[in-house]
Amino acid sequence: MLRNSSVIPSPASRITNKTLAILVGGGPAPGINGVIRSATIEAVNLGCKVLGIYDGYKWLSRGSTRYVERLTIDRVSRVHYRGGSILRTSRVNPTGDPDMMRNVLGVLTELEVDYLVSIGGDDTAFTAREIDRMAGDQMQVVHVPKTIDNDLPLPGQMLTFGYQTAREMGAQIVKSIMEDAFTTNRWYFLVTMGRKAGHLALGMGIAAGATLTIIGEEFSGKPIRMAHVCDILEGAIIKRKLLGRDYGVVMMSEGLIASIDDKDLEHVNGAETDDHGNVRYSEISLARIVKDRVRKRLEARGIDCTIVNKNLGYELRSLPANSYDLEYTQNLGYSAVRYLLNGGTNAMIAIRDGGPYIIRLDEVIDEKTGKIATRMVDMDNPYYQMCRDFMIRLEKSDFKDKKRLSRLARVANCTLEEFRSQFGYLADS
Repeated sequence: MLRNSSVIPSPASRITNKTLAILVGGGPAPGINGVIRSATIEAVNLGCKVLGIYDGYKWLSRGSTRYVERLTIDRVSRVHYRGGSILRTSRVNPTGDPDMMRNVLGVLTELEVDYLVSIGGDDTAFTAREIDRMAGDQMQVVHVPKTIDNDLPLPGQMLTFGYQTAREMGAQIVKSIMEDAFTTNRWYFLVTMGRKAGHLALGMGIAAGATLTIIGEEFSGKPIRMAHVCDILEGAIIKRKLLGRDYGVVMMSEGLIASIDDKDLEHVNGAETDDHGNVRYSEISLARIVKDRVRKRLEARGIDCTIVNKNLGYELRSLPANSYDLEYTQNLGYSAVRYLLNGGTNAMIAIRDGGPYIIRLDEVIDEKTGKIATRMVDMDNPYYQMCRDFMIRLEKSDFKDKKRLSRLARVANCTLEEFRSQFGYLADS
């Protein structure tokens, strides 16, 4: 799948009478403007005219050429310090409608676009592949992978841009909440973005030192029962209480909601979806649902525990990029233009060992869904084991030591047998 192209040579001569267009699709992520900036500067320096297309595929899919701006070096020279996207973005998905796709190709043809730089996540990458397929030799297309979810299928532990900035700021917020939890003697249940994968929740949790993090991958792809999630949390609260700490912070990935058994989500049927058909998980308050259930359980045990729920996500998407993403996106935009102007197309650009890696879009398609594959957290990787070992959860050792188990049962106001019956399975999962 991987093609090592650590050195993409400069075109033999300046490119004249060629047009390169840039657009952004999907949700915002820190660093978008850095890609726009570096791609524009490199393309202009090599002789291309550069067009910025506003709002992703929204206006292209309607056949409109109105929302297009000529980009110059002066226009973009300092935009990398800004958060958000100077070209804005949208989730409009033209791939499900042949007429919309024809409109997109028609507008790009009318604008005489020779090269297209697409910036976005998995859905935008799929659209880029379809445009390349329809355009044939008329146009060359490269995709720059962007998402704070870090869930695009890049090789190894290669990151998507935006993830590091979002994780850094998210960890700072969690650290502040942890101090509040200690100061006020309460628990916080926090949910952060990650439509399918738990990379961001796990990264924020370990960086901040959260009490524990729960991600969908730990359930091995099986439907998740809400009772299982609540058992993990209730067990952690009881264990912390035994340690003399009536406070803590829990991180959860919003993608958990995608795998929770339908029987447990009947009351949230009809949740909104975006233009790509993805459920807007941010509209479903997983943290509140879990908080209410765990609080009732604790009350039934006679345990007084204050729990606060909070979602983290939109605060992280349009931040100014940190130094990692500033450098990373400069390399990505530069390498994307070099790749196109040397004849490349139908690929994603990634950076490894300081140089570009080329990943063919055709080779990252999930055979089951027909769309770009999702990179999940690798549960067998030592990184996850390290994260897990720093969490406070009920473990096998808690059930092997009968004296400790008896103390846990006393805190839970139940018998040893009742405690083992409810929570024992957690030691094996």
